[in-house]
Amino acid sequence: MNGHVITSLGDLLLPTAVVARARWKGRKQVLAEMSGVMAKALGLSAREVHEAVQERERLGSTGVGEGVAIPHARIETLSRPVGGFARLIDAADFEAIDERPADLIFMLLAPTDAGADHLRALARAARVFRQERIRSALRQAQTEDAVLAILSPDRTINAA
Repeated sequence: MNGHVITSLGDLLLPTAVVARARWKGRKQVLAEMSGVMAKALGLSAREVHEAVQERERLGSTGVGEGVAIPHARIETLSRPVGGFARLIDAADFEAIDERPADLIFMLLAPTDAGADHLRALARAARVFRQERIRSALRQAQTEDAVLAILSPDRTINAA
């Protein structure tokens, strides 16, 4: 890995769990809607995902600063860590340390037993979103395809 900057979430990001312009208001609605988007992409129950995410959120906010939040949870039925992304039209308060509301939301779900994998995926997401050029590109992206091109540039387009 020789310490290069990680620029891609390609193997984590679910292409069907990307919302380029979400009109959700407030943290509660963001978590509920994003849980629904993730559940649909994974064929899971929205309630199961939402409850797991809320439970984690109660332990402490997932706002990481610079307008980014990374809500995450563990879901028993998953086989690997997966992520979804939404850009909010109206930023929501995720109680970030810099007190800036979050408009870039990356939700990470991992299997219950994925100890180190979960942490590695979380660290990778944090590294990607720490990059100013990625944040500003995402804020300008108007479509899901544009978001995917930024977050998973190495992904083969529609290899269905």
